[in-house]
Amino acid sequence: MTMTVRFCGAARTVTGSCFLFEHSHGRLLVDCGMFQGSKTLKALNYSDFPFRPADIGAVLLTHAHIDHSGLIPKLVKQGFRGKIHATRGTIDLCSYLLPDAGSIQESEVVTLNRRNRARGRAEVTPIYTQADAIASLNAFQPVDYETWCTPMRGVRARYWNAGHLLGSASIELEFENEGAGHALRILVSGDIGPDAKLLQPEPEAPAHFDYVISESTYGDTDRPAVTPDIRRAHLAAEVRDAAAAGGAMLIPSFAVERTQELMIDLIDLMERGDIPKAPIFLDSPLAIRATEVFRQHAASLENGAGLERLFNSNYLRFTETVDESKAIGKLSGFHIVIAGSGMCDAGRIRHHLKRWLWSSEGTVLLVGFQARGTLGRFLDDGIKAVRIQGEEIKVAARIRRLDDYSGHADGPEIARWIAARRPIRRGVFLVHGEDPALAGLAERIAERTIPAAQVFRPVLDDIYDLSTAAPTALDVTQRRRLTPESVVRLDWHNEMSELILDINERIEKAADDRARGVIIRSLRRALEGKS
Repeated sequence: MTMTVRFCGAARTVTGSCFLFEHSHGRLLVDCGMFQGSKTLKALNYSDFPFRPADIGAVLLTHAHIDHSGLIPKLVKQGFRGKIHATRGTIDLCSYLLPDAGSIQESEVVTLNRRNRARGRAEVTPIYTQADAIASLNAFQPVDYETWCTPMRGVRARYWNAGHLLGSASIELEFENEGAGHALRILVSGDIGPDAKLLQPEPEAPAHFDYVISESTYGDTDRPAVTPDIRRAHLAAEVRDAAAAGGAMLIPSFAVERTQELMIDLIDLMERGDIPKAPIFLDSPLAIRATEVFRQHAASLENGAGLERLFNSNYLRFTETVDESKAIGKLSGFHIVIAGSGMCDAGRIRHHLKRWLWSSEGTVLLVGFQARGTLGRFLDDGIKAVRIQGEEIKVAARIRRLDDYSGHADGPEIARWIAARRPIRRGVFLVHGEDPALAGLAERIAERTIPAAQVFRPVLDDIYDLSTAAPTALDVTQRRRLTPESVVRLDWHNEMSELILDINERIEKAADDRARGVIIRSLRRALEGKS
């Protein structure tokens, strides 16, 4: 039997999860996620898939987050006719997340095309529309945890709770291995949840695999042990400091699970008198709908009873409409705004950032991973000025980070999870991480868990033959969509934004008009190629 895997996403980067398995009976896709981060990476969302959608026999989806599910409507639109297998929780969340993603793309394209027309540039079309996303939902088929299913001939699959969010799963795969006497066993981790997560149990999965494909988002990070009480104490300290600063506390947050966890803890802290009482605005129609999905699944969640309190709290305000969202921007004094997106790259949070970033009274609390090239990552790294929707804004607000609400296991937790999958006969592939995280996790497991020669860190579009005694990398030089360097570093769009900010700062700080003229003439000579 010939068996290959192609890493079509989440390889040396955190987003775009998509793994293509080719075997004697056809092609199987695990995840079909959207790329986030630099414009170079996001451009892949608009380009052709590195395979023909019509050739894919089935899709297995680990969970609903857009970086794992976000290109499914495009896949269906371009010819995929099979089934998308997912847990009921994942399907219920996707029924809101995917149409919302289509709606965002439509609205963003309207704005972009208005600018393109003014600049004489060609207009663009959205990756897919809200209608495309709704149509793709017909392809979903529910699966139960810990129950074998047969998504296509020659393949069995079983889903295990990954502890990451509602419906999340690690997927156990068995590929029929004709003539070998045993199936080829592979485990795809999906995203692994951390210990002591509010709404999720500990991640589960069996052992004894040929290959494990593991996420490594925080592979180089050791977090202090966190209990629910410690997490709430840390959040309370941040809220009290934000209240003392006197302005809004902005929390960019992913709509699914992290938002619900934050709201439960904030309301609990206010009711106990541990933090100042203030309105909490959930400024995200998607998060509001996702919260209702969580309430419907409360019985299957850890501490699910706390979800009912969200709908009865006097402190929580749901803002559905654009006008309601704009009204928040007129407020002064301390209040809390939770809005998407979690990496600050889209959604209503950007409007609130424009309102408060320049003010020393404002606070931005980052509670999730910030991918390289995103606005959230630049803020986390301490940038002094940013550009939002073409407008330059100085950063005077307090930028804070709280990792206690991360949906991902840290380095030691992932290493323990991998070790529990032993014996692993042929290799571990580390994905869904940036280079430092990949290197950190590789160091943790090499020799301790598996021989170092059996730890692999694939690059985008790498293909490995899995049917050999050890995985063999195939030559994909002519099939790469991006050079490896383009995947792992900031692109020219990021450098251009940084340069524009630097130029403006230098000119602003110049002593007088004569000094400003010297800077401008020097730049002109550089552009003309003159020394």
